[in-house]
Amino acid sequence: MSVVGIDFGTLHSKIGVARNRGIDIIVNEVSNRATPSLVAFGPKQRAIGEPAKTQETSNFRNTIGCLKRLIGRTIQDPDLDFEKKYIHATLVDVNGTVGAEVSYLGEKHTFSATQLVAMYLGKLRDITSHELKTIVSDVVIAIPGWYTDIQRRALQDAAAIAGLNTLRVMNETTAAALSWGITKTDLPDAENPRHIMFVDVGHSSMSVSVIAFSKGQLVVKASAYDRHLGGRDIDYALLQHFAKEFQTKYRIDVLGNPKATFRLGVGCERLKKVLSANSEAPLNVESIMNDIDASSKLSRDDYEQLIAPLLNRISHPLEQALVESGLTIEQIDAVELIGGSTRIPAVRARIQEALGGKPLSTTLNQDEAVARGATFACAFFSPTFRVREFHVKDISQYPIKVCWERSEFDPDEDTELVVFPRGNTVPSTKVLTFFRKGSFDIDAQYAEPEGLPGGINPWVAHFTAKDVPAVPNGDLTCVKLKTRLNLHGVMSFDSAYVEEVEEREEPPAMDVDGDAAQPPAEALKRKRVVKKIDIPFKAFASSLDSSILEKLKEEEAQMHAADKLVQDTEDRKNALEEYVYDTRGKLDDRYAHYVQSAEKAKLLVMLQEAEDWLYSEEGEDAAKSAYVAKLDALKVVGDPIVARYREAEDRPRAIAELRTTINEYMSQATSSEERFAHIEEKDKQAVVEKCATVQKWLEDQIARQAERPKSQDPVLKSVDISKKRDEVIFHAIPILTKPKPKPVKTDTPSGTQTPHSGTQTPHSGTQTPQGGTQTPQGGTQTPDPGAKQQQAPPKATEEAPQPSEMDID
Repeated sequence: MSVVGIDFGTLHSKIGVARNRGIDIIVNEVSNRATPSLVAFGPKQRAIGEPAKTQETSNFRNTIGCLKRLIGRTIQDPDLDFEKKYIHATLVDVNGTVGAEVSYLGEKHTFSATQLVAMYLGKLRDITSHELKTIVSDVVIAIPGWYTDIQRRALQDAAAIAGLNTLRVMNETTAAALSWGITKTDLPDAENPRHIMFVDVGHSSMSVSVIAFSKGQLVVKASAYDRHLGGRDIDYALLQHFAKEFQTKYRIDVLGNPKATFRLGVGCERLKKVLSANSEAPLNVESIMNDIDASSKLSRDDYEQLIAPLLNRISHPLEQALVESGLTIEQIDAVELIGGSTRIPAVRARIQEALGGKPLSTTLNQDEAVARGATFACAFFSPTFRVREFHVKDISQYPIKVCWERSEFDPDEDTELVVFPRGNTVPSTKVLTFFRKGSFDIDAQYAEPEGLPGGINPWVAHFTAKDVPAVPNGDLTCVKLKTRLNLHGVMSFDSAYVEEVEEREEPPAMDVDGDAAQPPAEALKRKRVVKKIDIPFKAFASSLDSSILEKLKEEEAQMHAADKLVQDTEDRKNALEEYVYDTRGKLDDRYAHYVQSAEKAKLLVMLQEAEDWLYSEEGEDAAKSAYVAKLDALKVVGDPIVARYREAEDRPRAIAELRTTINEYMSQATSSEERFAHIEEKDKQAVVEKCATVQKWLEDQIARQAERPKSQDPVLKSVDISKKRDEVIFHAIPILTKPKPKPVKTDTPSGTQTPHSGTQTPHSGTQTPQGGTQTPQGGTQTPDPGAKQQQAPPKATEEAPQPSEMDID
């Protein structure tokens, strides 16, 4: 499986992949590491990512951004009032969720936010597949920690529509924390963890998390957010300032003109970046509206005073995270900054001020840390990548409770229970117990709706138990209900069951002979066995029904295929246009000597006809096959001309290579060097003759080619020259690299023994086979005939391992 992590951003997204023993952030089709989070619609096709950004100014009515902020919301959500400042498309209700109305293929179409996100994720999938040269399906997606159950489920639905399997939906700051901690080898034990605060100020929101790191794990202690404090809010404050100034200065209403507003917003974003490194910055917007070129400037002091209301909000999430973590600022070991807006000096200064002057750290890549962490999380699921074991313990942001109707048999029964409180560990499983006599219903919802983003529906899920078995004595049935807050932060009802207790007699013990012992009956032991009986139930949540999901998958697949056909058609059209202009320009230049007059006249006429057709009404919107046919017809006449030119360019190099090869082997075959002395003369002569034959062929062909005009097809082609070179090589190499024969071994005469190399010859001793006399180095030793021959004591020896058959070979 491929290992892919996606940082799903408001302004743009980044893709991380695991390869080359590390994590890489891949580039898109224009070599950018960040892909704009935009989906646009046109008269022929959709434009997603970079193509949507390119035509955003001219097609802003049909271009939708802020996808991350729209998914999971309804048209009545008050948070949409914030988003409408940054979205110029028309937002509408689509089957109970927010969507956009656009002009697509010349008609009005509506798409839900879930569909729009699916289109964008499909683009990221294609970018990744193109980079990895394989099909991509499994991913981990990083999202804001303040996403609710509905938003998380909607994102999973969008990924499914795009053909992706979401292994985990991961909080952004948790992903960044993982990318920080997994590479650390000096983390302390769990009893004394290292506490790091991660502060993420991105394009649209601010997130703060306090994380406890120890060996092999990270534990999220607390998280806090400001959902409307980011770089775009600073841009909008600047836009309002300059719109007011231009109304006085140029008497134009910028905010009343969507295109002028968009152009001024682009200028404000550029000015913000300049002020991050300079004390003053200019603002210039050409033809902002009414043919007016607007200009102004702003100092950093005025800029910081202008955005002071936004800066004042920075301290609140920082303080909230500290309080909920139960730590003081002194107990925080480091503060890590991520997110593009933390590069703004005023933002950094305000963060440091709120943390009592605590030093700020930027050891992580502020733009790519989240994508890297998500990729590491995906690698945990992969069987093909070995990753250091590292556990991630996240927490839930909003408390979830279950509600039910009071039982008629218990008038004092509570009707609700907080199952997963704020800060509950994720993932987590809990079992609820109910006493009922029949079917019953349970609703799960957020316990504190006022803390949810905007107007998000607090409802989470519904559960209905059916066919609750009756107890024989008529008592209430004890029903166990298993609920789960899974890895994605999504709550679900997993199972419902009742427990039956049975008493069983243990089998008697066996004696040594294998016969069953026969203890008295009263000595037999009884064992209690708990048996679970599942209860049928139905559970509903905000996820799309499987039939709707399949329908949307088909629609997305059809639009994707249509986009590909349009793009392929456009590519063929561009190829035809390029061929017309390129060939026409070269006929009087580099191809001038290689084209006949009749050919040139015919080709010029064909090129002109193709150009006229291209810019006619028919050629402007023709089918892919029409462009391919036109180009093929031109190449029938043009390719021979191009081939002559290329042959003339390639032939000298091929001739030089062949001559070098001939000279090399001719020299070796006639050499008197020792390394060729063992080769028979007849074999050497065969090499010489082969080289001479090929050389004569080459000289003859060169002479023939010299007599032939360049405008005619050549008689000597580089491919033929290469074949002749291969003939020489294949003929000469087996002969000239023949190994020397091994020296012949001669047998030694009978009765003599030639000592092996390294054997020491006795100086003056002789050895008599039967006489029993051995005189080493002048000494004499005679064995005592009466002495008892003693056998040497046994000695443990280790036999040398014998080589295997593979070793021998």
